Amino acid sequence: MESFKRIFLIVLDSVGIGEAPDAADFNDTGADTLGHIAEHMDGLTMPEIGKLGLSNIREIKGIRKALKPKAYYTKMQEASNGKDTMTGHWEIMGLKIEQPFQTFPDGFPDDLIKQLEKETGRKIIGNKPASGTAIIEELGEHHMETGDLIVYTSADSVLQICAHEDIIPIDELYDICEKARALTMNDKYMIGRVIARPFVGRPGNFERTSNRHDYALKPFGRTVMNELADGGFDVIALGKISDIYDGEGVTESIRTKNNEDGMEKFIQSMDMEFHGLNFLNLVDFDAKYGHRRDPKGYGEALEAFDQRLPDIINKLKEDDLLMITADHGNDPVHHGTDHTREYVPLLVFHHQITEGKQLPLRETFADIGATIADNFGVTLPLNGKSFLHDIK
Repeated sequence: MESFKRIFLIVLDSVGIGEAPDAADFNDTGADTLGHIAEHMDGLTMPEIGKLGLSNIREIKGIRKALKPKAYYTKMQEASNGKDTMTGHWEIMGLKIEQPFQTFPDGFPDDLIKQLEKETGRKIIGNKPASGTAIIEELGEHHMETGDLIVYTSADSVLQICAHEDIIPIDELYDICEKARALTMNDKYMIGRVIARPFVGRPGNFERTSNRHDYALKPFGRTVMNELADGGFDVIALGKISDIYDGEGVTESIRTKNNEDGMEKFIQSMDMEFHGLNFLNLVDFDAKYGHRRDPKGYGEALEAFDQRLPDIINKLKEDDLLMITADHGNDPVHHGTDHTREYVPLLVFHHQITEGKQLPLRETFADIGATIADNFGVTLPLNGKSFLHDIK
């Protein structure tokens, strides 16, 4: 018999808690997302997550270690070969990725660009790693004059295509991205996501719109979400969760604009009657602050999340379970603009806990998926060990 009717899972995108044992293999020695942000902020003001036990995992400056933590707490080590969003999320739901997604620090190869130009009938400009806002400022006027496509990448395994909504209508941009996705489905390129990045405005005053759309690879195997959906359970995906899994195992998708909107919609969704999983990703930590190496903005976003945490706790029913974790690190004071190979925190809360305790170190993120599958009585993933009996 299941222990919890509803499980709520929040991924704080990129909120790592210190270098993993294999960090050196990823050029990430010394990475410490939470630790370095706390130092930069001269202490993080996050009393609510502190009560759950965040500083009991490892002391974080400004966050008190709880004498009687309200949640079970530990940290998790990534087993897959990679440190990107899709690898982390897929592992959370039970998969282990052996071959990492490709990144393109020097831009995409000429043969791919030529194929894309042939398929779309448009020239391509950019073709380099860049900030999305910066490359629009740099090339937006040229694009508006010529109709050339702005293509760029990042530290993630992504091919991003920018177009002004008045120059290339949304439907055409989506069609272009579908063509790009078809060209990059093979092992030769192994690109995790193709992303449509529409914008509006005039030179000097461009603005990206909320019509972004991600075209991800499908997971390489069945995930716990597939098992839940096929078993008749609900899988509600908020933020970019549906995109990350290419809709696999998702029974309802709710789009969000940013962290604030994501939290608001997540809290609203807690009023829904459902039986299964409610899965949220808060992307701003990674996209707005980690990649842009902005520790102050990152710290303020963490504190803003903490302020909404009581609203979530108060809405949890007696047979609800809440898990808070991350998918990788993105230390904003580390070199480059890349993700960082780190442990991630895990906090597990429900109202029946009299006093939280430390769980054993998790050797794979897939322990979360195994626990969810165990709770609902569906097929457990090949990877991961359930900790359900440890949290009752």
